[in-house]
Amino acid sequence: MNSLLSDVIDAHGGLIRWRKHRSVTATLVTGGGLWAMKGLIQDPNPRTMWASLHEEHASVAPFGKPEWRSSFTANRVAIETTAGEVVQERLEPRASFNGHAMNSPWDPLHRAYFNGYAMWTYLTTPFFMAMPGFEVVEIDAWKEGKELWRGLRVRFPDHIASHSAEQDFYFGPDCLLRRHDYRVDVAGGFGAAQYVHDIVDVDGLKFPSRRRAYLRGPDLQPARDLLFVAIDLSNFRLD
Repeated sequence: MNSLLSDVIDAHGGLIRWRKHRSVTATLVTGGGLWAMKGLIQDPNPRTMWASLHEEHASVAPFGKPEWRSSFTANRVAIETTAGEVVQERLEPRASFNGHAMNSPWDPLHRAYFNGYAMWTYLTTPFFMAMPGFEVVEIDAWKEGKELWRGLRVRFPDHIASHSAEQDFYFGPDCLLRRHDYRVDVAGGFGAAQYVHDIVDVDGLKFPSRRRAYLRGPDLQPARDLLFVAIDLSNFRLD
């Protein structure tokens, strides 16, 4: 583990504390322009987001109907009843995005897959970087206002689903996450810059409670007038 990643993990609560828990649950409210672009109706009501901490598995409820929930893993996505009955499912779901552009429409299973891998990545940052198969190197720092944010580039292993194979994470002088850059490969590969705010302490572990993702230009600057995804999280619980 490189020295910056070690400092970052310690600043977010440390691996010993992280490994004491199995999952995290939070109240989720989402918005932004991506959903309308994908032909989806955005539900403004709070939902419950659940993610496993040590394997890639996530779920949100309700999903579509009050008695439905999503179930995501890298190789399968499904919509289930709260009793566990399968309503719809898709195996090898990544292939269903082949040929998609930024404005290609999504069906509910597309959305469940995107929500699952994205929220799992967000809720396990930076600890997933210490899991087997991840390659992490320090990159050039990013200057934001008067602060200099040190960066880590992470290469994801093939068995982990996420936005793109390589993603960049920037951390403030306190080693807490400030910004997350990636390509959205399931939507034509456009670049995004996601800023995180209002970090909260949950049993000694640090989680951003507000995320805002913008279209990223070739100069790595965010287009602040193009807010693609807004995420507000609250009421975190660790199992």
